[in-house]
Amino acid sequence: MAGHSKFKNIQHRKGAQDKKRAKIFARLAKEITVAAKMGMPDPDANPRLRTAVLAARSQNMPKDNIERAIKRSSDDDGANYDEVRYEGFGPGGIGVIVETLTDNRNRTAAEVRTTFSKNGGNLGETGSVSFMFDRMGAIEFEADVADADAVLEAAINAGADDVDSSEDGHEILCAMEELHTVVAALEPVLGEPRAANIIWRPQNEIAVEGEAAEKALKLMDALDDIDDVQNVSANFDIADDVMESLSA
Repeated sequence: MAGHSKFKNIQHRKGAQDKKRAKIFARLAKEITVAAKMGMPDPDANPRLRTAVLAARSQNMPKDNIERAIKRSSDDDGANYDEVRYEGFGPGGIGVIVETLTDNRNRTAAEVRTTFSKNGGNLGETGSVSFMFDRMGAIEFEADVADADAVLEAAINAGADDVDSSEDGHEILCAMEELHTVVAALEPVLGEPRAANIIWRPQNEIAVEGEAAEKALKLMDALDDIDDVQNVSANFDIADDVMESLSA
């Protein structure tokens, strides 16, 4: 559930997702419950809930789990979660944004701060990193839904701003406020996307290699392992050959 850069950097964890499936489902369920509690329990009438359900489907979360998470939003004894964002710096001077849902701010702050310091980083003030990112909508499709030209045409017609196509898939970017409108316009042409989220997109990426690259990935993994963390975004770039050597 990490943020940018999606395909090349953070998705190196894809191979480990099976053993993390229970944690992934718990994280998705928490977001579904919070989204349903903040709005209506109907995905068609609640954009945030619709996004959360789409993310759950993309991870093959069972329908029963999704429905239970929505129902939990109306339970009187359910936990109340606060959305808290942390910003900090990692190895090589990279900027990192950590989004959390927590029922104990003190616990979460301590865990995030400790994780930064143990992995060559340090926690910063709110706003110290986010100004280097743009808040955008990101819609992902599998590579075989259409060729790059067809996806680009569909994206332009849907009102999107940019498209990044590769062998890993198509990522369509749009204004944050237009995410659900663009998804609705794309679905008749390309089908249901594999993911649709609000992301932090780095304005510029910092190239890291060697020890800094290894430490940056360890920091991202450690932050992502914190129970209260929902998403981790960073502005680093690791060359393919460096990534392959680190994954070997």
